[in-house]
Amino acid sequence: MLETPGEPPATRDTPASRAKGGLLVVGSFVVLLFALELVNTALLHGLNRVFGLRPRSADGIFDIFTFPLLHANLNHVLSNALPLIIFGFLVFMSGLRVFLTAMACSWLGSGVAVWLIGNRGITVGASGLVFGLFAFLLVRGFFNRSWWQILLSVVLFMAYGSILFGLIPSVAGFVSWQAHLGGAVGGVVAAVVLRARNSARRG
Repeated sequence: MLETPGEPPATRDTPASRAKGGLLVVGSFVVLLFALELVNTALLHGLNRVFGLRPRSADGIFDIFTFPLLHANLNHVLSNALPLIIFGFLVFMSGLRVFLTAMACSWLGSGVAVWLIGNRGITVGASGLVFGLFAFLLVRGFFNRSWWQILLSVVLFMAYGSILFGLIPSVAGFVSWQAHLGGAVGGVVAAVVLRARNSARRG
């Protein structure tokens, strides 16, 4: 296709452009988490009492959409930031649609699990997203029958597989294993949904 004078060249979806986009999107999300934590700290973490997720409460249903954005303290944000950047970036390398699907399923899965089976009290934190993205990366290669994705999942499991202990109630301690479990289930659901979409397109 010829380019007419004065028109910008067509945007190409290359690994380099996806990497740049992934760093921008995931990095911006993590920066948002830190910014919210600074505001929350200034307010003595009052945002947690308003927008944290309260299990089995009617108004708590709306908190499903806000609780991953808040944290208990700065160390809580720091513990989620690095895996969010790594896993989020790797998912984004498959495209924005894949990233948004994995995030949405992980977000909703984590929130619904906490709302249904969470302990009393208020739950905050993005660890459910971490588990969701991680689970997605672990299983998608098997659904897609992609050897390189399976190889990546093996490498990730060897490097970060220990975080899966966070799914066990007796090991998780004061951490919300319900959020971890729901997020992981959401990540698997995202892999299934995306596989079904790809199969429908081929059909």
